Parts: sequence; structure tokens; C-alpha cells
Amino acid sequence: MRKNKVLVIIPAYNEEDNINKVVEQFCDRYSQYDYVVVNDGSRDHTADICFSRGYNILNLPVNLGLAGAFQTGMKYAYRNGYDYAIQFDADGQHMPEYIADMMNEMEKGYDIVIGSRFVTNKKPHSMRMLGSNLISLAIQVSTGKKIKDPTSGMRMYNKNMISKFANTLNYGPEPDTISHLLRNDVKIGEVQVKMQERMAGESYLKPFKAIAYMIRMLCSILIIQNFRKREKV
Repeated sequence: MRKNKVLVIIPAYNEEDNINKVVEQFCDRYSQYDYVVVNDGSRDHTADICFSRGYNILNLPVNLGLAGAFQTGMKYAYRNGYDYAIQFDADGQHMPEYIADMMNEMEKGYDIVIGSRFVTNKKPHSMRMLGSNLISLAIQVSTGKKIKDPTSGMRMYNKNMISKFANTLNYGPEPDTISHLLRNDVKIGEVQVKMQERMAGESYLKPFKAIAYMIRMLCSILIIQNFRKREKV
């Protein structure tokens, strides 16, 4: 029986301090999964490191943001016939040992599986988790479905969703997209994972940006989603 083809999509923007460690774990210990680094117009040496080490890389000449890098990876997955694609951060927070658990969950009939920090673990009390709770509540109010970790960037997509994001769905991998897909009867599951601290560098989500992001997501989920046309997924 043919094994499922799995592609790990690694969007990377200015990750010269992390990209080597993130990719090498797939080369050394998880070679059963294919990977592609989508260099999103980095201004540092991210692309140079990938090219010098012979990594599989798609090099975008300008910064398109997470949405553009993600869709580039999904187009690559679609054109190369992958059964599953998984979004995987380039900062070292995501752990590849959970990919097998996510695949097992996909076999239950889900279209998307989220690597969630809070399936069995409780959320800590912090301003950032308050934002996550509000986004979860907004999704539940608007769709009737509960997603415990809507901001997790570790997500696996099946072949049908790869095709949709590659060809028709012009949306980024954000919580409001999850809400939109739930409204369109896409089946989304979650599995418990652990995440590490960023290896090096700083997150782009500074406190004020994080607040602005939360407000934007809440407005999109509770208001804008009502005006998006229904998708055939």
C-alpha cells in the first residue's frame, strides 16, 4: 500500500539564527517527511544558508507576508501531489514528533488538524492567553464549534484542502480563516502538542501588535465573516 506523501511547509522571514536547526532535524531524524522552506523575502542570510546547505527552498524575491508564503507552499504541495501538508514555523517552536499524531487524527476524517497546546492542558493566565480565549469564544459564538488553540501555527491539511488553498481560497492561515472554513462545513480537529520557546530572535508580535492582531481577528470573525461568500469545499 502506498504511503501518504507528507510535505512540511516552513515559511521563513529573517530566520538566519534558526533555520539550520529547524531543517536539519528533518534531514537527520524525520526524513520520512519532505519539506520546503519558503523564504519570504528575508533581508538577512536565511536564503544564503538554505542555498549553501542544499536545502529545498522556494525563494520569494519580496516579502509577501505569512499568507503569501503559506499559499506558495500549498501551490508547491498541490503541484507535487502531496496527500498532506503541514504548516511548520521556522523559529523552532514546533516539534516534528507530533506530526505522526496529527496524521493519525486526520485518518478519522478531518480536513484540517491543529497541533493544539490546550486539548488536555489548561491555558495559563496571561494577556496573550486572554486574547486566545476571546478568539476561541468568537469562533464558538459564530460557528457553534469550539477550537481550543485557534492561534496555533502548526496545522495539517488534507489533499482536498491543499487543492483549495492552492487554487481558490485566497486566505492566510489565521484564526478568521478557521472560522470561515468551519462555517463552510470543513471538519477541523485538534491534537495535544507541546511547543518550545523560540530558539533565537524575537517574535514580530510585540504587545501592541498582539492587541491589534486580536482586535482585527475578533472583528473579522464576528463581522466580516458574515459577508464572505459560501465556499464549495
